[in-house]
Amino acid sequence: MFASITPHLRYIWLIVASAIAGMMNAMAGGGSFVSFPAMLGVGVPPIEANATNTVALWPGQLTSVAALRGDVRRDLLWVVGLTSLVGGFGGAEVLLHTSQATFVRLIPWLILVGTILFWMSGPVSKWIRSRAKDPEAVRPISQAGLALGLLPVMFYVGYFGAGSGFLTMTVLALFGVEDMHELNAMKVFAVLIANLCAIVTFVLRGAVVWHYCLVAAVFAGLGGYVGARFAKKISPATLRVLVISIGCAISAYFFWKQAHG
Repeated sequence: MFASITPHLRYIWLIVASAIAGMMNAMAGGGSFVSFPAMLGVGVPPIEANATNTVALWPGQLTSVAALRGDVRRDLLWVVGLTSLVGGFGGAEVLLHTSQATFVRLIPWLILVGTILFWMSGPVSKWIRSRAKDPEAVRPISQAGLALGLLPVMFYVGYFGAGSGFLTMTVLALFGVEDMHELNAMKVFAVLIANLCAIVTFVLRGAVVWHYCLVAAVFAGLGGYVGARFAKKISPATLRVLVISIGCAISAYFFWKQAHG
């Protein structure tokens, strides 16, 4: 996909892809499906590309938490925060101890899994909303159970993370968080903390390629601003189809590339 593109055009593509990723995350999610391959395209090794992409897209998550802080469940902050911290650090450490060759083989599978999770988020969100309307579904929340359920999800966030928002919401709903506004706020909070822990790990271990990271962060931020302004003007169903199509296409490309080595 990138082999025949000149270095200058690859750099331009990173800028464009980062802006598109910011727009996608603001409107529907799935921005990593575009920005992560763009990092690979400018020559960043796979593990460093994943780490750099995580750092570049994190500021957008921070602004989302600020906007949703009124809906956060304060009684669950400590258990969700601690679980996210442990899982995020764990996933990042395992990533950095994975060989480049192994991670390259995992890339198409990780993107495919992320795409499938994104596709599943639609029907599962409907199920969560239906539960929220059922008064009999409201029940006390087991904090120990919630921690055990969230831990592998937060580990996945630290390792790769695509589609993790859906998984986080599903676990929160299964353990008793019913209100959709609270679900969304707690999802963003959990993923923010897990990614922050991963970022600290990546930075301390020197896994971030900063000149690409800063460029991507600036243009992802601009894309997020534009995406937020136009999100309500585009059909959510259209956005979902677009994100799923991009994820499938990129996954298929990496499968093809591995097969034709």
